[in-house]
Amino acid sequence: MIVLICGLSGAGKTTLAENVRNKLVAIGKATEILDGDEYRKMLFKELSYSQEDRFENIRRLGFIGNKFSKQGIIAIVSAINPFEEIRQELCRNYDDVKIVSLYCPVEILIERDTKGLYARALLPDGHPQKLYNLTGINDRFDVPENPDLYLDSGTQSVKECTDILFDFIIERC
Repeated sequence: MIVLICGLSGAGKTTLAENVRNKLVAIGKATEILDGDEYRKMLFKELSYSQEDRFENIRRLGFIGNKFSKQGIIAIVSAINPFEEIRQELCRNYDDVKIVSLYCPVEILIERDTKGLYARALLPDGHPQKLYNLTGINDRFDVPENPDLYLDSGTQSVKECTDILFDFIIERC
């Protein structure tokens, strides 16, 4: 199984993936996290944040996730994954892909701003630290059209989201 956790920066994708992995491993389910930020930093350094490179990033994560899945390892892809087109491409190309939409209102994300990205994106144009390609602020995010699971980290606790996703995966393994 490949689980695509999609959502804006700060919505809790990595935290959710780690919590669910820990619960799955505790009951003997082999699980691997493919974190978009981590893979970009370590393996995909040449990729920018253009639409073309974002597609390529997700294609690569999907390919690696499929290799794990074929070995019976649950692959949790934790990435913003902003474009419906590439999410659907992965669903067409690989077996047992599940899309999880992790929603959180932008207002809450701006308050959390764990990486300082929203503050930079909201700087005035021309500011030397302005971030011009933050998904959900000044870059596109396609809300998943028909996700297999919808979670709201703005209203649901980390534990609730973890338990719901864990149960969702267990029911399908």
